[in-house]
Amino acid sequence: MREVGLREAVAEFVRDGDAVALEGFTHLIPTAAAHEIIRQGRKDLTLIRMTPDLVYDQMIGMGAASKLVFSWGGNPGVGSLHRFRDAVENAWPNPLEIEEHSHAGMANRYVAGASGLPFAALRGYVGTDLPKVTKTIAPIKCPFTGEELMAVPALNPDVSIIHAQQADSRGNVAIWGISGIQKEAVLSARRAIVTVEEVVEELTPHPFQVVLPAVAVDAIAVEPKGAHPSYADGYYDRDNVFYEAWDPISRDRGEFRSWMERHVLGTEGFGEYLEGVRREGMVAK
Repeated sequence: MREVGLREAVAEFVRDGDAVALEGFTHLIPTAAAHEIIRQGRKDLTLIRMTPDLVYDQMIGMGAASKLVFSWGGNPGVGSLHRFRDAVENAWPNPLEIEEHSHAGMANRYVAGASGLPFAALRGYVGTDLPKVTKTIAPIKCPFTGEELMAVPALNPDVSIIHAQQADSRGNVAIWGISGIQKEAVLSARRAIVTVEEVVEELTPHPFQVVLPAVAVDAIAVEPKGAHPSYADGYYDRDNVFYEAWDPISRDRGEFRSWMERHVLGTEGFGEYLEGVRREGMVAK
């Protein structure tokens, strides 16, 4: 592991055609990293995420993705992801293949990948219609009881990216609060980038804290407020103003492109981006 700038980390570890997981469950969503992938013009990505929200709406709308593997998608508390819908319904800006799972299915796939197993088995899909439309769900019989279960293949992203509160001087990473599936996403990946709020000399224990060892991480980049508009427990709150403001912007193709060119493509980094959206009144005071 080494500490680098986010631009350098993305340039080195994210490649066209990669399967890329950007995880964070309502909390610690790696927005800064998503923006840097867009700035660098990555294409033909298979995007993996349990809950695609604004960051994947932006990546899909900017033509970075050719496929989405997911279990739920939406602008939380507001409504639909309009760039996601436009790609599925109208192939704009390009066609988007979708592979739909449940939260349990996605979590089990990450766990299998992190455990070095080829697949996971669960009861959750039995009796549902998802196996009819998702090729990566298949029936399997338990060899001990004869019970019918469903098997899902392991997820092993080419690169997983998460945001965390802290890394220490040795490169260990600390996450507390809602930790979602970040640990498993990192441990299942071939390469891993972590953006953090800060680097500290020593990690302080927190209740329910997850610590990822330095050996599991390829690069750490310091990006204060790098999860905005989601929140980072102990650092800043969720910005509901931004989520609401995103809905009308994302509904119109021209408005969306103009906004992205102004605030993402036209900025040097996440700090400059935050200043721009603050001036437009999209950030909660």
